[in-house]
Amino acid sequence: MKRLIAALACSLPLLAAAQQLTVSAAASLTEAFKEIGTRFEAMKPGATVRFNFAASGVLVQQIVQGAPVDVFASADQDSMDRAVAHHAIAPDTRRNFAANALVLVTPPGSAVQRLADLAEPDVKRIAIGKVASVPVGRYTQQALGSAQLWSALAPKLVFADNVRQVLDYVARGEVEAGVVYRTDAGIAASKVRVAATVTGHAPISYPVAAVADSRQPVLARDFIGFLHGAEAQAILARYGFARP
Repeated sequence: MKRLIAALACSLPLLAAAQQLTVSAAASLTEAFKEIGTRFEAMKPGATVRFNFAASGVLVQQIVQGAPVDVFASADQDSMDRAVAHHAIAPDTRRNFAANALVLVTPPGSAVQRLADLAEPDVKRIAIGKVASVPVGRYTQQALGSAQLWSALAPKLVFADNVRQVLDYVARGEVEAGVVYRTDAGIAASKVRVAATVTGHAPISYPVAAVADSRQPVLARDFIGFLHGAEAQAILARYGFARP
């Protein structure tokens, strides 16, 4: 019994030191952040990182409604601005940590070569993110508007809940084309074909910030700092992200 009590006593400091960090991040960051989380845990004994991946607009809504989140990483500035407007983040912790590009993808073997080809009659369905809640959808709307194609293509558009759903629609051949981030296209290189780089939209930059009501404010700031370090930046680069 004395040994059991002693063992329990020894374990109490370890239990007390255990910390869980909850990070809500844009869906396009899934693979890179999982790897970064593993490396951060290795650097912070006793800390665990839990991720919640979804469209940035959905994540903002969850945070504003009181979801227990410590760090928010968005795929656009607009979503982070909304979080700021709701006083949901600590403004002094906001920093840009990555950048991306937009690409037009199709199933392998498609004849589509550029945005203008989407107006052809044999292209019947085009997947894009929901404009109201998915940053890639807003970037796509800007690009199609710049190319004067938005109105013409509107009847063909299939709206997805996040960029990974757009990618999945294309990979499964359920649509003739879709617009995703360059990093997402790289993940599904064997299932989709990059037809063109898409321009005519705002710069794609990823901001991160600590949530104002974080229960782990120190650990949240440490994670944000780690994102900007050489190790995390190398992981992001390997997945196709550029520096901000």
